[in-house]
Amino acid sequence: MPSRWEQVVVDCADPARLARWWAEALDYVIVHETPDEVEIRRTPDELPGLLFGTNPDVKRNKNRLHLDLRPDDQAAEVERLVGMGARPVGVGQVEVPWVVLADPEGNEFCVLSS
Repeated sequence: MPSRWEQVVVDCADPARLARWWAEALDYVIVHETPDEVEIRRTPDELPGLLFGTNPDVKRNKNRLHLDLRPDDQAAEVERLVGMGARPVGVGQVEVPWVVLADPEGNEFCVLSS
């Protein structure tokens, strides 16, 4: 029997803050919360989720794993996410149809074209 994908774990300094940021960005809900970890999902019963756990290490390099988001309107979504605290970052991309942003703790993600 194959394994089932349960969640992606994100190490961060402030799980509550970052989980709430991503919940708003993705229109997800918080399904579990302790002082050291917070899990969000699209709906309480829908997997996979994102689990934000405490890790005091500072992020130093480009992520080896990142999320790709595909909105209906790329420019509007980039503007919304930047307004929420994301920031544009360069990871070596040149003339590509996606925009690379970083969340409030510096984790890169891509906003794809519509």
